[in-house]
Amino acid sequence: MSYNTNMLQLANSLIGIPVMSLRTGGMIANAGRPIIDPNDLKIVGWYCSDRFSKKELVLQSKDIREIVRRGLAVDDHEALSNPEELIRMKEILELGFELLGKTVVTDTKRKLGKVSDYAADTSSFFIKKFYISQPVYRTLSGGQLSIDRTQIIEITPNKIVVRDTDEKEIGR
Repeated sequence: MSYNTNMLQLANSLIGIPVMSLRTGGMIANAGRPIIDPNDLKIVGWYCSDRFSKKELVLQSKDIREIVRRGLAVDDHEALSNPEELIRMKEILELGFELLGKTVVTDTKRKLGKVSDYAADTSSFFIKKFYISQPVYRTLSGGQLSIDRTQIIEITPNKIVVRDTDEKEIGR
């Protein structure tokens, strides 16, 4: 039974959870860090630690049947692949794109802080919201910022550029 169909789930709650086989009912791996395509901000898979071989394998998002209380449910152990076998994912795997800790700035060059977490839609695996931890001097007054994916203008290897929401819109 699925408990979170079509809802947002924080990334930190999807890291380190078990990968469960529907065929055997047992745990086959532990999901590690997500593999994110920076072009469309979709979680395309997870690096996993195989319970049996202890090798680092990849679980593709398309192979996840549902997210259940006990973890990520897949048909069976065959859902896990060696990274070298995933030709279509080769470029994304080589990028090693990491979202957590990425600096966020506005299009007016104002630094907002760093990505501390993000929320993904559990049915599509698209990242919808980013949570930004701000510098200490801003945290005292403002706390944590939430940014919607629609505010993103550009993603580079070093930073995420978002539309400045503090700008006064003139003539619109």
